[in-house]
Amino acid sequence: MSEERRLEVLRAIVQDYVATSEPVGSKALLERHQLGVSAATVRGDMAALEDEGLISAPHTSAGRIPTDAGYRLFVDRLSTVKPLSRAEKSAIQTFLAQSVDLDDVVDRSTRLLASLTNQVAVMQYPSVTSASVRHVELVPMAGNRLLVVLILSTGRVEQRVVPVPSDLSDEIDLLAQLRTRVNEAVVGRRRTEAVSAINDLAAPLAEQLPQADQGMLGQILAEVTSALQILGDERVVMAGRANLAKSATDVRTLAPVLEALEQHVILLKLLGHLEGDGDNLVMVRIGAENDVADLQSTSVISTTYQTGGLGVVGPTRMDYPATMAAVRAVARYVSEILE
Repeated sequence: MSEERRLEVLRAIVQDYVATSEPVGSKALLERHQLGVSAATVRGDMAALEDEGLISAPHTSAGRIPTDAGYRLFVDRLSTVKPLSRAEKSAIQTFLAQSVDLDDVVDRSTRLLASLTNQVAVMQYPSVTSASVRHVELVPMAGNRLLVVLILSTGRVEQRVVPVPSDLSDEIDLLAQLRTRVNEAVVGRRRTEAVSAINDLAAPLAEQLPQADQGMLGQILAEVTSALQILGDERVVMAGRANLAKSATDVRTLAPVLEALEQHVILLKLLGHLEGDGDNLVMVRIGAENDVADLQSTSVISTTYQTGGLGVVGPTRMDYPATMAAVRAVARYVSEILE
């Protein structure tokens, strides 16, 4: 029973410190929380928590603040993450549903997550490593040019303009045939498989075309292949840097944190693959649990969506239940939109 009570005292200290940013004393705990015990008992519990390294006394203050280990135990003992209200869910869904393309989805998602959590939001573009080809479109343009449009299963779109030797207005049937054959070869295949399929398609398809059209065929297939190969780059978007600056007093040294967040490789590492199963898995890394030394005064809360990752970076003094709920909710709606 005493262990459960100490955990309740720890939970109260975390909640009060997150809300006020002031060290929490036994008197404040008794005034704000219905602990049902005496002041002496609370002081004893706080002494035990301090001995266990879960809270500490900053400087000469009579109050206590959670340590990284205290935050860790608090997060691990969360039985449930408080869900967002119906109004909050509706607002998220409506805002993200107004996106016009993949870039807009990513931009809106990071800005929304930064606004909901008051932290730095980071989002990885849908990974194309496991993406498959959804469609290839060939659109004739004026001035002897052809627009090649490649659409992946993640929603990512790559467009290329190809100069061709002749007016395509007389080649509509040829383009339709070529479009059909290319889509038959690549739709549903992953990028590397699609490249191989196009290479295999080139020779037999060229044999079926007049020699005058074979050069154009080679140009078009080369552009599709090039687009598939270049799509391997991973991209990360960030929003809400100003939120971290507002929390500068909670971060030991702000400059190294901001510098770390500017490094592409570090951001990708933060959003690395989460171990475990389930769409709602949220990873929380607190303080020294972060592999990057410059981020060990922060906490990182992240999750996955479809084929990418998103999350937030902020001081260890953060509202963990609310932040975890926001990260999970935005990820779920992003997945629904992209699907």
